[in-house]
Amino acid sequence: MWRIALLALLLAGCASVPPAPAPVRPAQIQTTSFALTGRIAVRYDGKSSSGGVHWQHDVASDEILLLAPLGQTVARISRTTQPAIPAQTFTLDAEGKHYAAQDAESLTEKVLGWRLPLAGLQYWVLGLPVPGGPFTGQRTENGEWGVLHQDGWTIHYIRYAAQTADSLPLRMTLQREGLEIKLLIDEWQIK
Repeated sequence: MWRIALLALLLAGCASVPPAPAPVRPAQIQTTSFALTGRIAVRYDGKSSSGGVHWQHDVASDEILLLAPLGQTVARISRTTQPAIPAQTFTLDAEGKHYAAQDAESLTEKVLGWRLPLAGLQYWVLGLPVPGGPFTGQRTENGEWGVLHQDGWTIHYIRYAAQTADSLPLRMTLQREGLEIKLLIDEWQIK
């Protein structure tokens, strides 16, 4: 009798949990906050590096942590916007030093050796072109972007969370002039 009860408990523990719904793109992207966790690989000037990435984004700020393969923080990139004026400040902390600049691309190139296109990436990572800017591209059968060309960058969308037009990307590659950034997103949080 106890064997039957044990078997019933084991089978109940094996019952499948329905999968979580695939993350979808928010309707109001200009005011959307998001967080993502994933992995990043960068190739530039014959060099390459890879590790983890944690990104928290909202209208007034960004914080991106670039992590070594074992989880230590290699660099912390921040953007803050002053509420009274439309000026933005970008900072980067790496190897015990603090750097600041007027844009993320020049700051990351100076300190890390490669350009992070943060202004465009906040839209491209959602599977969208930057609003108001010229772009070209091709859509997939499902209505998602397969390739975008904008601001000198080519963005290849390799995998989405689902096969719907409002699905969020899970894997993408950005390329520009000898630089390739691969981003694999393991987890999305849309706020």
